[in-house]
Amino acid sequence: MIFLRSLAFAAAQIVITPPYAIVALATFPLPRLARYRVISGWSHVMIWLVRKVLGIDYRVVGKENLPKSPAVILSKHQSAWETLAFQVILPPQVLVLKRELLWIPFFGWGLALTSPIAIDRSSGVRALKRMAELGRERLAQGFWIAIFPEGTRVKPGERGKYHEGGAWLAVQCGALVVPVAHNAGLLWGRNAFLKRPGTVTVEIGTPIDSRAHTPESLNKLVEKWIEDRMASLCPQR
Repeated sequence: MIFLRSLAFAAAQIVITPPYAIVALATFPLPRLARYRVISGWSHVMIWLVRKVLGIDYRVVGKENLPKSPAVILSKHQSAWETLAFQVILPPQVLVLKRELLWIPFFGWGLALTSPIAIDRSSGVRALKRMAELGRERLAQGFWIAIFPEGTRVKPGERGKYHEGGAWLAVQCGALVVPVAHNAGLLWGRNAFLKRPGTVTVEIGTPIDSRAHTPESLNKLVEKWIEDRMASLCPQR
């Protein structure tokens, strides 16, 4: 049954994504936020399919912690699920990502129109300056900024190195930081074709004022909160 559900979901993605990419491209003349709302509809459709076809639901703990003004989200990264679900659960947001992702046919083209902060990691200091510049711009435009500080998907029960880039960006912008933990990887593993039914728990922490921290101290505080919560979210690992 899990195989058939996973196959049906993969087939639905293949059928739906190309025509939706055409819709996404047609939003080019719209303002950024309006464009985002149309394009993120694809994620809403995918999460609906995830629930109905794969049997993966979710619950959110601490949603009342979300501030009213745009902030920087620093989150655990375990699977592709959260990249979809965050667009449903959280306010309009842009991702900080490597620019190569924008070159992927259909998916990357639509992603480019959501106004991400795309970085050329080989540029070093120039990339950081560009990230800060675009970060301030996106926050002023009403977008939140979502960053996965470990930089890649990490298996449940494991911990990657928390890079300071996200904390550095928050400090540079003087933005609030919202830490997020979840256990999506228990049901939807990294690069896994098979997805198991169940309920993902997403926990949203109390906002942290970046102005009271250095990038290093902020990064350590976020890491501690996330990993403390992960011990409860993935106890069997």
